[in-house]
Amino acid sequence: VGEQPNGYVGVVQPGASADVHALVNDVNQKRRQMYTEIAQRNATPLEAVEMLAGKTAIDNTKPGNFVQRPSGQWVKK
Repeated sequence: VGEQPNGYVGVVQPGASADVHALVNDVNQKRRQMYTEIAQRNATPLEAVEMLAGKTAIDNTKPGNFVQRPSGQWVKK
């Protein structure tokens, strides 16, 4: 699992287990709810909140963890 520029986490390895996909879906659902609340509270487009959250998450990801480049390629930070 790694951070994506769109503010959500993604599955890094193809063929990951159903448990990994379930975890990613759960985390992303909670993030979307939080981003939606922030966007509404600040009268800001949801996409702007998602992109700022993605940049912040990638910036704060510790070395050795995966992040996704805008091209879609996964790399270890």
